[in-house]
Amino acid sequence: MLIQLIYASRASRVLGPADIKDILGASQRNNARAGVTGALCLHDGIFLQLLEGDRSAVNVLYHRLLQDPRHRDPAVLDLCEIPHRRFTGWSMGLIAAVEANRQLFLKYSRTAAFDPYGMSTATLRSFFDEVLENVRWLE
Repeated sequence: MLIQLIYASRASRVLGPADIKDILGASQRNNARAGVTGALCLHDGIFLQLLEGDRSAVNVLYHRLLQDPRHRDPAVLDLCEIPHRRFTGWSMGLIAAVEANRQLFLKYSRTAAFDPYGMSTATLRSFFDEVLENVRWLE
């Protein structure tokens, strides 16, 4: 069974470019091995991640993230069964915090600050629909 999990967490410390590169590289390697695809957004110290794949593989990955000291205040925001993957080209794509993407973050936020913790399930799904079509990715 394929599932989609969307979670948010806060960075436990300020992350620099080398940290981001390490997170993305490890995510791409580990997720490719596990057959997990998705997208990672890091904006203003908040991680928002969509994971998709086999239920047990996504669960193992999420529980490993809970042990990662770079994350605090983790919250599952959406979990559902899906008929197919949508991020097939990405073992993990990172959404860049460039100006064009900032406008997207603002579009779906209740306030000027990006806060996925306050987003509804429908809003989160719409956000990632638009991510697929319009964002600039970091590789």
